[in-house]
Amino acid sequence: MSVIVVGVDGSETAAQAASTAAGLASALGTSLHVVSAFPTGTPGPTDATGPTSRDTAEELALTTAGALRSAYPDLTVNSDAEPGKPAEALVNAAETAGATLIVIGNKRVQGVSRILGSVAVDVVRKAPCDVYIAHTTG
Repeated sequence: MSVIVVGVDGSETAAQAASTAAGLASALGTSLHVVSAFPTGTPGPTDATGPTSRDTAEELALTTAGALRSAYPDLTVNSDAEPGKPAEALVNAAETAGATLIVIGNKRVQGVSRILGSVAVDVVRKAPCDVYIAHTTG
């Protein structure tokens, strides 16, 4: 069975990407793996987005997976918290799950990564499978 991996961090962009991933997984008859990254080691800057602990990441992934199960009752949805930076966590989860696709949003940021966002660029560079970039900005 194929697996689609999507990451969530509590942002609207990630929620939109997760919804897109669930729709794709449902249409393709695959399962969905919802991942939330949490930092390892010393806490980073206070302006960092996303979960700050394993417990928070697990709760976010579980809550998102539950909402997607409600929207897509026939879809198999798993959830997990992965240590590391968001791109690393997504790539590791995809490798572990044997994913055929990673879905990410196209959140715009400033600087070199302004088109896709730094997480998206890192995932595209390191992904062990195809990457689908969901349109999540207006």
